[in-house]
Amino acid sequence: MKQLHRQPSLSKQHRPHHRSSLSRSLASYLLREHRLLFVLLGFLLASSFFLLYPALAPHPISLSSSAHVATVTSVTSANASPRRLPVGVRKKALRVVVTGGAGFVGSHLVDKLLARGDSVIVVDNFFTGRKENVAHHLANPRFELIRHDVVEPILLEVDQIYHLACPASPVHYKFNPIKTIKTNVMGTLNMLGLAKRVGARFLLTSTSEVYGDPLEHPQKESYWGHVNPIGVRSCYDEGKRTAETLTMDYHRGAGVEVRIARIFNTYGPRMCLDDGRVVSNFVAQTLRKQPMTVYGDGKQTRSFQYVSDLVDGLITLMENKYIGPFNLGNPGEFTMLELAQVVKETIDPSARVEFKPNTADDPHMRKPDISKAKSLLNWEPKVSLKQGLPRMVSDFQKRILDEK
Repeated sequence: MKQLHRQPSLSKQHRPHHRSSLSRSLASYLLREHRLLFVLLGFLLASSFFLLYPALAPHPISLSSSAHVATVTSVTSANASPRRLPVGVRKKALRVVVTGGAGFVGSHLVDKLLARGDSVIVVDNFFTGRKENVAHHLANPRFELIRHDVVEPILLEVDQIYHLACPASPVHYKFNPIKTIKTNVMGTLNMLGLAKRVGARFLLTSTSEVYGDPLEHPQKESYWGHVNPIGVRSCYDEGKRTAETLTMDYHRGAGVEVRIARIFNTYGPRMCLDDGRVVSNFVAQTLRKQPMTVYGDGKQTRSFQYVSDLVDGLITLMENKYIGPFNLGNPGEFTMLELAQVVKETIDPSARVEFKPNTADDPHMRKPDISKAKSLLNWEPKVSLKQGLPRMVSDFQKRILDEK
């Protein structure tokens, strides 16, 4: 009986020892199974998230507090670097190749692509292109210049291809007609092959010359043209028609994403001084105090678009879902004598005109119907001839003075 009365007292004496033993066992279990480590790690991650969340979340601006708006504006303007966006939200910068990118139109296109943040590779053999046209980009880490003839294949990793490589003025494309048609055919084949290989979108800069000496006026994209296939201009005219055929065949047969632009007469800074095109001819001759050369009776018509309008049209077409072809030109139509009068008014009212026999296969009329581009691309030219010509004259004046 005494033992029975002592048992509870012994149990009470051993309770503290039992609790400490249980605590030690629990601690040993947590350490041995790494539970404690995971608990601490979870606590640390949760704390970090709640500490950093206010910095990542956008700060609401109360419109009622003008002082607060002014403060936010001043802080934003003082801090030049924008707030970093999460991975996957930032717009992807494109890697773009421009063949013929050191030429007149190509160099202006390169300016615009770099200005919007793309990386640009210029491929040019400098037959008509000039390094001076892109020299101001040489220090830009997003710009590369490769001396290469597109008649030979080239391997590049790009997202978009603007294929401009080909002499575009009669003086240059007639100089070596076999080379001209090789550039149009082999060069286009090589660039389409590159587009197929790397999955790039391809834009062909075709020409209004695919319409030849048109029997339709103004010319719509549905018009098939009236071209002499064996004339002195056919190396260019038929070369571009073949390039369009190749482009559509690669699209239908190989699934290449393609775009086709038919470019009408374009003018602006960086044109070659003596390339034989009428605007550059008239401006250079007038600045040099020479008579303006008008071929034939001067009643043949042309339309003239400023280069910035064309560049906007090319980029709009490339970024759009439509294949084309699209006419890109200014529908304002001038005879050669009317153009000569505008040049006289802009540069020298005393300038003279000199008439010479017309060249072979020279189109009598040229005017684009741009209703398709206006309706589907929401594009139309903005710069008139009287607005754009003085900008070109300033560039020509400087270059002609540098010649002396």
